[in-house]
Amino acid sequence: MAGIETFSAHVDDYEAWFIKNKNLYEAEINLLQTLMPRFTHGIEIGVGTGLFASRLGIHTGIEPSSEMATRARERGIDVVEGKAESLPWPEESFDLALMVTTICFVDDPIKAFKESHRILTKGGHLLVAFVPLESHLGQKYQTNKTKSLFYRDATFYTSLEIIDLFEKTGFVITESLSTLIGETLSPEILAGHDRGSFVAIKGMKPLS
Repeated sequence: MAGIETFSAHVDDYEAWFIKNKNLYEAEINLLQTLMPRFTHGIEIGVGTGLFASRLGIHTGIEPSSEMATRARERGIDVVEGKAESLPWPEESFDLALMVTTICFVDDPIKAFKESHRILTKGGHLLVAFVPLESHLGQKYQTNKTKSLFYRDATFYTSLEIIDLFEKTGFVITESLSTLIGETLSPEILAGHDRGSFVAIKGMKPLS
């Protein structure tokens, strides 16, 4: 995973961003709560310090940084240390998998999506939330990558590229939502994948 050493060394700085930008964090939580289906067994892939999983009722996570994983465990998350491309669970173990701004740090996105597909039950859902390259924040982050502590090693994707990953790995896209709209990063939630700087796309593993 790109940038793992940086995240491990700067856990407090990572969490400080969410405190400083609480309004953006809450907008992201609201969008994910709106999009999430009912589920029984959920996992967050790239759970970080558990800031999203703990708010969304997800009790299992996988995280490559031991320092981040420790913080997530303090929030009540059962965390396995590992990577998105090699999930240590059998087929059909979960009915929901979530990735929040994880995909831009994954070394092999296709493999990560295939692994998510494998561990999901038929009819289960994968939610991928990300900052689209074409968005206001995406362009800002891309331009300032070399100066960014956390995003210097990130690969930003367009919404269409993420959709392509879903389709290539056997998912059926069922819904997408956007928030942090425009230059003001408005917290309103809009339908579609091309409206804001924080987008979440939901795909389903087909029943057959």
